[in-house]
Amino acid sequence: MYNRRDFLVGATAAAAVLGLAACGGSGAGSGGPDTDAAPSDQTVGVAMPTQTYERWVADGNNIEKGLEEKGFTVDMQYADDDIPTQQQQIDQMVNKGVSALLIASIDGASLSSQLDAAAAAGIPVIAYDRLLTDSENVDFYVTFDNYKVGVNQANALLFGLGLLDEKFEKAADAPKGPLNVELFAGSLDDNNAHLFWKGAIDTLQPYFDDKTLTVLSGQMDIEQAATQRWEQETAQKRMENLLTTHYNGGEELAGVLAPADPLSRGIINALQNAGLGPTLEEGLPVVTGQDAEIASIKLIADGVQSSTIFKDTRQLAEQAIVAAESILKGEDPEANDTETYDNGVKVVPSYLLEVQMVLESNYKEILVDSGYYTEEQVSSGQL
Repeated sequence: MYNRRDFLVGATAAAAVLGLAACGGSGAGSGGPDTDAAPSDQTVGVAMPTQTYERWVADGNNIEKGLEEKGFTVDMQYADDDIPTQQQQIDQMVNKGVSALLIASIDGASLSSQLDAAAAAGIPVIAYDRLLTDSENVDFYVTFDNYKVGVNQANALLFGLGLLDEKFEKAADAPKGPLNVELFAGSLDDNNAHLFWKGAIDTLQPYFDDKTLTVLSGQMDIEQAATQRWEQETAQKRMENLLTTHYNGGEELAGVLAPADPLSRGIINALQNAGLGPTLEEGLPVVTGQDAEIASIKLIADGVQSSTIFKDTRQLAEQAIVAAESILKGEDPEANDTETYDNGVKVVPSYLLEVQMVLESNYKEILVDSGYYTEEQVSSGQL
């Protein structure tokens, strides 16, 4: 069973009541919040990693719209997945004297000097969906329950393979195995990738232990499975290499654990190009995903991609705005987790949101009925 304390690295009981270290500020002119200032007199700096990944565009739009509706000025910057660019952007925000920083990092450990400068200027920092690591100057973290993301991905794989039934209990007619699967992980510089992996592997391990599942390539360490920068092309190339090296003698691949939709689509491209079936019904291996990107939702609706994980970025942006408002008023944001997210220096108080597994059977209910996508968008695979 998952125990959040397993993630703690030398944390003490006192970490559970960590307060905000840098919320005092030194006035709007020199950076940091003036708790008496109106929102119209305050600027929130927002640093996003890239515009090439659909979800980050949605995140940025939701955050900017929400903050502006509250009356704040927003300095929104995208770094095109280039670490020096993001460092420079945040340096400029600090030098301009923003009231608060909201950062979705490219590499969570790469911004220590920027966070030091923010702290020196009294500017509080909220980590957005990606934990900022190796620094004490992180005041709050808003994210999803990333361990549960991995659990859900693994369960979606087991369901797609017929090992679990619709109640996600052991299927009465489950195949005996061994079933061959391959494992993909995200970018090692993203703390979330490690949590996704742990959640998935903890869930799949009993099936590896009893030989129901096997990884024919033997690549079962996160370092072997990692996909730098979450790139679709990298995932596709690795899948092609796995097929060429380990599945060239009639061996059957049953499924692939993929941690994000761009990777899923690259993997599916490789599988289809190798003639492994255009659809699941016609023999395509089960492929998981994450982020409910519109192109992947079309694939799910078309019976190509097996599943994805929906993380409602509308809710995440809303929670980030609530946290920012609290900090800018000199208050402590509401946290529902004060134990899990040890960034190597401190346990960062966090607010975790729930996630949902999306399948062909429920994508309409979860995504269309909620207004996240329209039927037309799903049909076209485009926003």
